[in-house]
Amino acid sequence: MATVPIPARTAVTTFDAASKRERLEVKPPLIRFMRRTITNGFGIWSKASCMVVRRLGWYPRVEPYVGYGTGDYSRLICRTVYAPEHSQSGALSRGIRGMLAIPASRTHVQASIDGVPLNTVQVGVSEVYDKVDRSRDLGGEYAISDSSGYLDLVAEHRLSPGIHRVTYSVNRRKPVGANLYTIPASAKVGIISDVDDTIMITQAPVIWKAAWNLLFLDPKKKASVPGMSVLFARIADLFPDAPFFYLSTSPWNVESSIRHFITDHGFPEGPLLLRDLDPRPKTFVPSGPQHKLEFAEQLMADFPDMKFILVGDDGQKDPTTYATIARRYPGRVLAIAIRQLSPKETPGLASVAGLTSTQPMPVTDVPVFTGTTGSNILKTMLPYLKAHM
Repeated sequence: MATVPIPARTAVTTFDAASKRERLEVKPPLIRFMRRTITNGFGIWSKASCMVVRRLGWYPRVEPYVGYGTGDYSRLICRTVYAPEHSQSGALSRGIRGMLAIPASRTHVQASIDGVPLNTVQVGVSEVYDKVDRSRDLGGEYAISDSSGYLDLVAEHRLSPGIHRVTYSVNRRKPVGANLYTIPASAKVGIISDVDDTIMITQAPVIWKAAWNLLFLDPKKKASVPGMSVLFARIADLFPDAPFFYLSTSPWNVESSIRHFITDHGFPEGPLLLRDLDPRPKTFVPSGPQHKLEFAEQLMADFPDMKFILVGDDGQKDPTTYATIARRYPGRVLAIAIRQLSPKETPGLASVAGLTSTQPMPVTDVPVFTGTTGSNILKTMLPYLKAHM
């Protein structure tokens, strides 16, 4: 029996859609000049590298990312990059390989959910049905990735709660897939968690250590923050329907490394909401706090009846960011957990002196639970959550 294709449209909330404060046109002239210079330079490098790899016989492949959705629509994210013929999508590799990935811009991608194809995309401001491109031997309608290879789609389709499978295909490649987590309407609590130094030890405040851990460390040797997987497991036991969203300023280039880490260290699986580090003509590179704020706002809008537990660390700006979220959405944040970094994880003279150079705890009406390990946080946070189930 023939299936009815799923309507889909291109989302404008994830990439190149920063708030007015982040837009390039509102920046001072010198900053605008410098950013445009970098953006133009990146564009030249991208075009030149594409010419080189095409001469080497490389062609586009899809890097699929874990998606999420409600009962009415789903967010699907992937990226098209150039790669050799026998390379594999989503393979575990050192971060430096992901950071050097060459985007395959404007690539035609076919997508389907559980075998049902998506058949509409939004071009500019109008939604149209794309014609079949016979020259690429595509069997149905397609979407087109952006200038940095990203494709962010909203599929308007009612799905049953649970894990579904999204499949992407491009010309000359076998289809690749990723999980799609459909959140049930009955879920009243969700968890938004940072990654770096919250669940995975990266020492982000120390730039050279963070760079080493991100780019060159063997992904299989990445260490988990003690006790955090236990904390997350206990929260999952309290709220069986609760989705876990991993909202991080880490780049999409290292998505596979983080995804494998979450699985290998026993954390509840869920969508990764990462950051695009390619400089964009309109927005440049979004700041870490702005990225987290905008994605948190998106989740608040996607799940209006859900309250959230926010988990982060004090090594960067999570306390301030989470306090801002709590103020903007009164009654929507159930609790905040902040993992406190040790002096060895902080930079400069503070570490030598045995002190920390971290963010102060957020000033908010929402209860804040702190500790250097997940076990410390668990002791005080779990009784509160049990009392407010």
